Amino acid sequence: MIHPNWNDLYTVLAAFLAGSLLGLEREFHSKPAGFRTMILITVGSALFTMLSVGMSTSGDRIASNIVTGVGFIGGGVIFKEGLNARGITSASAIWLAAAIGMAIGFQHFELAFIVTILALLVLIFLTRIEKRVHRWNEEKFYKVSFVRDVDAKESIEGFCTRKHIAFERVKLLKDNSGITVIYKIEAGHSRHRQLEAFLVESKEVLGFEV
Repeated sequence: MIHPNWNDLYTVLAAFLAGSLLGLEREFHSKPAGFRTMILITVGSALFTMLSVGMSTSGDRIASNIVTGVGFIGGGVIFKEGLNARGITSASAIWLAAAIGMAIGFQHFELAFIVTILALLVLIFLTRIEKRVHRWNEEKFYKVSFVRDVDAKESIEGFCTRKHIAFERVKLLKDNSGITVIYKIEAGHSRHRQLEAFLVESKEVLGFEV
C-alpha cells in the first residue's frame, strides 16, 4: 500500500502550480485547452509518474501510456478550419504539460520549472513575433469555385501575378456546376486581404473558402 507523505503533497502542488501557469496563458487567449485542462493534465501526469516509481515491472509501461493518452487528448483540440489546420499549438501545449507533470513526478523540480518558464516565453512573446512574421508572409489554402469557363481561373492567377503573390495550383476539379481549383497562396497579411476582396467582387467566382 502506498502511503502519501508531505513530499508527495508538495509534488502534487508543484504540478498544480505548473499547470496553473500554463493554463492561465491558454485561458487568457481563449484556447480550447484552458486553465482547468492544463491543471488536470500536469497533476494527472505527475500522479501517474509517482505511482509508477518503484514498480520495476510496470513503471515504464505506465510512463509510456501517459504519452499515448495525452496524444489522444491533444488530437481532440486539432480541427480543420476551411482548408487550414487549427489547434496545433494547443495540442503541443498539452503534450508539453504532460512532460512537465512527469518531470515533477520524478522529482525533477528545477527542470520542470525551467521548461515551464520557457514554455510561457514561447507562448506569450514568440506569438507576437509570429504574428508580425505572418504580416509579411503567410501560407494559406484557397478553394475557389469558378463558372464553367476554363479561362476563368486565369483571372485569379493574373491577379496574383500582378500583385507579386506566390501561388501554386494544388488541385483542379471539374463537374457540371463549374470548375473548382485549390490554390496554395503565400503572401503577407495585406495581400491576402486584397486577394479575398478580389474574389468577393469577381463575377467569375461562384464562391471560395480559405
